[in-house]
Amino acid sequence: MLDVLEEAQYAAPTESKVLITGESGVGKEVLAHVIHQRSSRARRPMITINCAGVPETLLESELFGHTRGSFTDAHRDKRGLLELADGGTVLLDEVGEMSMRMQSMLLRFLESGEIQRIGSEGHRITADVRIIAATNRDLFERTREKEFREDLYYRLNVVHLVMPPLRARQEDVKLLFEHFLRVLGEQYRLPICQLSDEAVQHLEAYHWPGNIRELKNVAERVAVRYAGQALTARELPRQITTRTAPANAAVTSGPAAPALADVLYDRMTRNGESFWTVVFAPFMARDLTRETVRAVVRRGLECTKGNYRLMAPLFNFPATDYKRFLNFLQKHDCHVPFQHFRLIARPGARTEREEEATSAPGAKVG
Repeated sequence: MLDVLEEAQYAAPTESKVLITGESGVGKEVLAHVIHQRSSRARRPMITINCAGVPETLLESELFGHTRGSFTDAHRDKRGLLELADGGTVLLDEVGEMSMRMQSMLLRFLESGEIQRIGSEGHRITADVRIIAATNRDLFERTREKEFREDLYYRLNVVHLVMPPLRARQEDVKLLFEHFLRVLGEQYRLPICQLSDEAVQHLEAYHWPGNIRELKNVAERVAVRYAGQALTARELPRQITTRTAPANAAVTSGPAAPALADVLYDRMTRNGESFWTVVFAPFMARDLTRETVRAVVRRGLECTKGNYRLMAPLFNFPATDYKRFLNFLQKHDCHVPFQHFRLIARPGARTEREEEATSAPGAKVG
């Protein structure tokens, strides 16, 4: 983190565009605010927009504005966020979720600094805005998959800052947790909790799939429930004290997927939790990457010898959810070919064609 902050210090006083990458919840937006506050634009606004949280039809209007009557419900002229942030900074959070059309429009603005509101006829406005982009996606990989413009990637990737996941910086866990306890105690006017050595050991051993966002939620829970008390393992949530990952699982964002996949796999196969709770929900909340989901599926295929149907009882979801499971994997590009995991067929086993017909995404389930 000191290395990341040092790089941010060098980038802050410049006009260079910054690309911040890292898993969901690691503090990318906080780092963007640090850069803005230490820049010459600090007295001007910093505006954040979540590109994944706004439909494409509205994202264009939010960024560039519109004129009255340009579309239904456009009852008055509206200034876009790029125009409102003139002289300041705009953080494009989850920029990797932009459609190709919006990427083209953003590229045009980055090249010229000109804004054209929706519905305006040739009238353009110039805005002086510094762009900081953030994403939990691998944009370079998305350029190779033709899902992100290569020219836009190199426009945004001038200064690249990588925020490590919380499990890769174990020594920060105690500092952050105690910080949140103090802040929350002051906010709610409650006595501040004290961490015991036992509690610290459990907190540092936990894998924190939700990163700092999850840690803050846990701190708030115990700060309110056990105000002024000494925190031991008994006061911590059960998932922290019973499902801690081994200390050597702290790895960087690159090879993190296999280690995290092992933890998720164990939660389903040993602790009886459902795939929909352990994998599906965090993935849809952008707390898990596609690579991690694939790694979990590979673990399942290794156990079932390539049989997707047997993953229903393995991952603790009803057999009636089998088609939903396959559709989810296919829709989000998480499906893993089963042929590699196929061993010598047992007597009476179905043929390859029969297995493929039922294992393929979108297949009808009898």
